[in-house]
Amino acid sequence: MNPYEHYLATLNRRQFIKRSGFGLGAVALSSLLRGEAMGAGSPLALHQPHFAPKAKHVIYLHMIGAPSQLDMFDFKPTLQKLDGEACPESLTKGKRFAFIGDNLKLSGTKFKFAQHGQSGQSVSELLPFLGKVADEIAVVRSLHTDEINHAPAQMFLHTGFGRGGRPSFGSWVSYGLGSENRDLPAYVVMLSGPPGGAGTSLWSSGFLPSVYQGIQFRSSGDAVLFLSNPKGHNAAQRRQVLDAVNHLNETQLADVGDPEIATRISQYEMAYRMQTSVPELMDISKESPKTLQMYGAKPGAASFANNCLLARRLVERGVRSIELYDSDWDHHSNLENRLRAKCKDVDQGMAALITDLKQRGLLDDTLVIWGAEFGRTPVGQGINGDGAKTSPGRDHHKDAYTMWMAGGGIKGGISYGETDEYGFNVAKDPVHVHDLNATVLHLMGIYHERLTFKYQGREFRLTDVHGQIVKGLLA
Repeated sequence: MNPYEHYLATLNRRQFIKRSGFGLGAVALSSLLRGEAMGAGSPLALHQPHFAPKAKHVIYLHMIGAPSQLDMFDFKPTLQKLDGEACPESLTKGKRFAFIGDNLKLSGTKFKFAQHGQSGQSVSELLPFLGKVADEIAVVRSLHTDEINHAPAQMFLHTGFGRGGRPSFGSWVSYGLGSENRDLPAYVVMLSGPPGGAGTSLWSSGFLPSVYQGIQFRSSGDAVLFLSNPKGHNAAQRRQVLDAVNHLNETQLADVGDPEIATRISQYEMAYRMQTSVPELMDISKESPKTLQMYGAKPGAASFANNCLLARRLVERGVRSIELYDSDWDHHSNLENRLRAKCKDVDQGMAALITDLKQRGLLDDTLVIWGAEFGRTPVGQGINGDGAKTSPGRDHHKDAYTMWMAGGGIKGGISYGETDEYGFNVAKDPVHVHDLNATVLHLMGIYHERLTFKYQGREFRLTDVHGQIVKGLLA
């Protein structure tokens, strides 16, 4: 008896009905995935938002390691006046620090501040290009978070929880809204420098189906790992292999009904289409010399400026969520030189991104967010890990820090919230990380309380059981 005859002989009525149902589902799925557009059954099919959105796309600029807000955005005359003096005990009582010792001395900034634009935004000399678009940004000076170390704080910002296992912000958005482009991922991640802290967990789909995880694009070699045909194989052969693998996956899907198999089929098909769409996307040499000069971008290079230009190109192609991670912002020592260098790395590119989006009519429905997991202390840190004296830096600070936002329904040219005269605590209009995420989802047309996923008997959401929309930031 051949295997097929054996299969028919052993198939009872219940098994036949079960497997036939799954088989029809697999056939429908296969047809759907190979169609010209994502149909209603696709996991990345477009979903209607809860209400009319202001933003359809989001670009998240995350500075890994946490920049010093006191040297970039939040100038404190009192702190400057008392630079080098002992920190009042009343400020540090009950405070948690990561590495700083007992010798707590106030530390003013070494950089000059000036007001920019018609709005008079206060921005440091470290960010001259950003100062030129000051009227487009809303600077939030009253952020605070629950975590004091990098990896937990990064996870908390991106997933609403300080440990691994939860879906990232971009995954929640893809799950809630779907994708506008069948040839590119709904959620794209790009890095300038190595991932630090929580690493790749920051774009994980957690307990959501893996189709919603972020896909990392790289600047050299294959933009997406294993995207090119193997040496000696052409596109027709790749299609033949893919058809055979998909047939096996569809058979397995019909047998067990595991949704991750459907994700696998979907991603194989996406990868095949990306062999054409991704090389065209990543080729910035076709941009005008004026545009390349505005960003400070160089075709073929790996840089934050190139990634900013690619982010605009991704928005043009309908990609929903884009995250750019830039590393080496953890300045416990030698802050004056290291912060200057890092600001030079990002200033021109992120300002050009805002300008470029605006002149192409894309800023109105694209939300740009800049920030990090926490901020830096108003007291100096002048001792490194081995006890040697160094030029001073700043320690981790979770209780008051700065982020900025632009476009996508944000009121430009405003400063929201205030810290006290030392920059230690929020003095006015506090914004918790959960409030920030609730506000971003609101701008994308989502009620954050209703974007949920049931897992292990509980309904989970990005904002956990918290979050208030910051109405003062809305245009």
